[in-house]
Amino acid sequence: MSALRPLVLLGSATLLLAGCADPSQPADSSSGTSSAASSAASAATAAIAKNTALAAKVPAALKASGITIASDVSYPPMDFFAADNKTVVGAEADLDKALGTVLGVKVTIVNVPFDSILPGLQSGKYQLGISSFTDTAEREKVVDFVTYFDAGTSLLVPAGNPKALKPGDDSLCGRTVAVAKGSTQALVDLPARAKTCKTPIKVSTFPDGTGVNLAVTSGRADAALADSPVAAYAAKQSGGKLEVTGDSYGNAPFGIAVPKNSELTGLLKSALEDLKASGGYEQVLAKWGLQSGALDKFEINAAS
Repeated sequence: MSALRPLVLLGSATLLLAGCADPSQPADSSSGTSSAASSAASAATAAIAKNTALAAKVPAALKASGITIASDVSYPPMDFFAADNKTVVGAEADLDKALGTVLGVKVTIVNVPFDSILPGLQSGKYQLGISSFTDTAEREKVVDFVTYFDAGTSLLVPAGNPKALKPGDDSLCGRTVAVAKGSTQALVDLPARAKTCKTPIKVSTFPDGTGVNLAVTSGRADAALADSPVAAYAAKQSGGKLEVTGDSYGNAPFGIAVPKNSELTGLLKSALEDLKASGGYEQVLAKWGLQSGALDKFEINAAS
């Protein structure tokens, strides 16, 4: 289990989105030069500013204390630690800061095991959960969601796919498949697949994405199922040890998890719309090569 490690990130009118050295370089940096990363960062910074009207609607208590965002910081390129093992970077980390900027409020990211985030929201420990949560009807029973990104599930295998596994058939039956604890892949995907298998799938569950990837590279698992941007980035950063095979499937929106009936729900939707209008939303995604997951509109509880 990951320890809680607080990171204070300023959500002021000036937002720094600087690129970091390996492996926290943005996935779309074709040249790999620091100047290119700096240019992308400057463009994103220039587009994102405080929305005075929205900031005025932030509850007074949160203006004073700031907003605490729970995230499992082990899922690059969405959320992960930079080389200093302290600074949180990634597409969602940048989005967190951008939302703080628009709303004129300080945001603090805390590293929390994925399956502990929703209970933490229910108990009032955190105000938001931004950690690649797929918006599902089941999760909407305990929290509300504001959608912000579209993703599917991808099959991650050893390079060369030696066991000829495919995401869309029964080739995973009888195999060991690694997944993150509490993920959609663990709770929905694999149980559904198991119903059609004559030989059971051996499910290997890990508390975070790092453990999932290591299980495949070490040979302890034959494959892994993960969110499509996470799987693609893992393959890119594996030094040729991993690859994504086949197409992603089951696309659905990621959502910001918010406690039921929170005053922040509508504000977050409006803040995302502000970012969309300014171009800041697309620029944050482009920094990490995730433009294909951009949403045309943002919804509250899209699964219901």
